[in-house]
Amino acid sequence: MKTAHDLVMAAKARTQEVSLDDADEAIRDADVLIDVREADEFAAGHLPGAVHIARGLLEFKLSGDPDLSARDLKLVVYCKTGGRAALAACTLHDMGYLHVKSIAGGFDGWASAGKPVAKPSLPSFD
Repeated sequence: MKTAHDLVMAAKARTQEVSLDDADEAIRDADVLIDVREADEFAAGHLPGAVHIARGLLEFKLSGDPDLSARDLKLVVYCKTGGRAALAACTLHDMGYLHVKSIAGGFDGWASAGKPVAKPSLPSFD
């Protein structure tokens, strides 16, 4: 029986993971930056320019959006620490996407490195 850790390690072996040092360039070159965390995680803060597509809905959202159907899109995915992003990257490869990268260390690594984080502003009730 495989554990979640086993599945993540197998996924990381199949995908291209970029370091935090190379993440800025990968994001600049990407057509779409996808945050695969849950909605509450995304709302608490995310990488600037990221779109939220939770890992559990990834296949359905991409299949249902004509703007995301081109298999030659350059996609960068991330999650909290890298595990879900690696699994998502494998799924994207299995769907036929040709250019998929995930960010090593995920959002936590990004934020810890002092890189910019977007946070939605809350309405003022003053």
